[in-house]
Amino acid sequence: MRIYAEPMPDRPTREIRDSKVLAAMSHPLRRRLLDLLRVDGPSTASALSARTGQAVGNISHHLKVLAACELVEEAPELARDRRERWWRRSADVLSWSPSDFPGDPVAAAAESLLLDRQAGLVRQWFAERDGYPEPWRRAAFTSDHWARLSVAELAELEERILALLSSVADREIPDDGQERKLVFLTVRAVPGQP
Repeated sequence: MRIYAEPMPDRPTREIRDSKVLAAMSHPLRRRLLDLLRVDGPSTASALSARTGQAVGNISHHLKVLAACELVEEAPELARDRRERWWRRSADVLSWSPSDFPGDPVAAAAESLLLDRQAGLVRQWFAERDGYPEPWRRAAFTSDHWARLSVAELAELEERILALLSSVADREIPDDGQERKLVFLTVRAVPGQP
């Protein structure tokens, strides 16, 4: 199983091979900071503090941990003066496989935290959906299927799904007057039994 933090196969991918990096990116606040930098682009610790409700010092600490693992980097060209520090993601796509970390409790914990994060975002939608207009409540969906696949067919399905998600996530947003909200997309395909 390969885990993509953001499925964009035609973008440069950072393959995570070090469990220290995996641990750093799995911390809930650091994962959120990585998401905010991916979705909103480069930012300062102050702006990230405002977005997360966390103290600036706490954000700065977590950015430094991410920088030590080369998951984020400074963007000095964006600073208006020497005191201002901007940060950006070092890579658009983060990818790792639990099979690269056999028996490593850090990888097992990271995988579990990722599942908790994904389920948490869906639960947040459940809690807040009544506050959305009816068209948005009708448009949101979930689906599950069972299929008998070979390893090659599962790999082909992964490639097709990631290409589709990438085409939606990476497209230039049309200026057509349509309301667009940030939408969380997640996919899992794992062997199992009903």
